[in-house]
Amino acid sequence: MYKFITFLLLIFALNTNAQELNCVVTINASEIGVSNKQVFTTMQSAIFEYMNKTKWTNIGYKNHEKINCNLIINILDNPATNQYKGSLQLQVSRPVYNATYTTPILNFNDSDINFIYEEYQPLVFNENSFDSNLVSILTYYAYTILGFQADSFSYKGGDNFFKKAENVVNISQQDGGSGWKKIDGNTTRYQLNENLLSPVYDQFRKTMYDYHIHGLDKMVEQKREAKETISNSIIGLQDLFNNRPNTFLIRVFMDTKSDEIVDVFSDGPRIETAKLREVLSRIFPSLDPKWKEIKI
Repeated sequence: MYKFITFLLLIFALNTNAQELNCVVTINASEIGVSNKQVFTTMQSAIFEYMNKTKWTNIGYKNHEKINCNLIINILDNPATNQYKGSLQLQVSRPVYNATYTTPILNFNDSDINFIYEEYQPLVFNENSFDSNLVSILTYYAYTILGFQADSFSYKGGDNFFKKAENVVNISQQDGGSGWKKIDGNTTRYQLNENLLSPVYDQFRKTMYDYHIHGLDKMVEQKREAKETISNSIIGLQDLFNNRPNTFLIRVFMDTKSDEIVDVFSDGPRIETAKLREVLSRIFPSLDPKWKEIKI
């Protein structure tokens, strides 16, 4: 009996102190000709270990509470020994309350990443200094994942994580190459983080919170009311669009949620959706064929 109790306590301790991420990592280097293909297998394994084995918070996550995400790195160029350029695609999801369905909370494409990787090098992050652009990129996205997940459960709940990501941005600006500075463009790591922390874009974060907690998480028990809440949360983006027509975060939201929005409003109890379709067409007209699938 004593051994059995000890075993249960050990399992409980492992579960409650589990790392936060359940990250599937894929390295795609099919576009370049490199003699040592093994380096990409090693790289993929190292990144997997870094994302999933690092303890990112002091919160006790149980195994079933880990955040599911996919990290796809496309290597497009190898300009010098151990130097790589390409893009990164990040997909993050979380479960919906009382349902078997998982909902996407972030679908983001970083089109310009560059880093140096020496095979078997340890990936270690120092929050006070810049050591590796690869480590900085991975750490930035780990905290961004945590921030988006927290925002979907409480209004601006991801602040602390986005501020940690901001610290990565700040220490990487001198040596980390493209994507870390304001001058690097409007769809960069810098821009995403700056927008998330700016009060100017609070409506985006309110929409993320209302859409999930008061909308999707209530779909099983109160489907009509939940759909109305989801509709209103999206319509709320209209004010942000009016003040900032080219808001990057609206694009991020639509890249993540457009398919799901159509699914939500294409079946089940009918609600008034004319205003929703009008707002969607106005703020993201390029997806009009999708919005026409929403039943009025």
